Amino acid sequence: MEKRYPIPPFTLETAQQKVRDAQNAWNTKDPEKVCMAYTIDTEWRNRTEFLHGREDVKEFLKRKWAKEHDYKLKKELWGFRENRMAVRFEYEWHDEAGQWYNSYGNEMWEFDENGYMQKRYASINDMPINESDRKFR
Repeated sequence: MEKRYPIPPFTLETAQQKVRDAQNAWNTKDPEKVCMAYTIDTEWRNRTEFLHGREDVKEFLKRKWAKEHDYKLKKELWGFRENRMAVRFEYEWHDEAGQWYNSYGNEMWEFDENGYMQKRYASINDMPINESDRKFR
């Protein structure tokens, strides 16, 4: 399998790069591109949904971005060790009715030896906001 740099074990610099790469990919809102960062048999928990495999991830992302309009994400490295990372994130989006939300939470990531994410566990909260209260433009 082709390596997806940076690969573990991570340094502060390579962990920060991995987080930036993930943020940039997710902000494309391209499920085909984003799902390629995960192993074929990746395991996810996203809120109350459990996903198994890259194809489940791709379908999940299609549903997500069909619902979450004008999505804009910011990720921040919280900590790391060897092949694992803790990431804090925040994003804004609006629904079909025009209601804006700030969604925020934490993710736990685990990578394989080739730099693909094999586990992702996300806890996320949504808070309705006024459009005037948006942080990301």
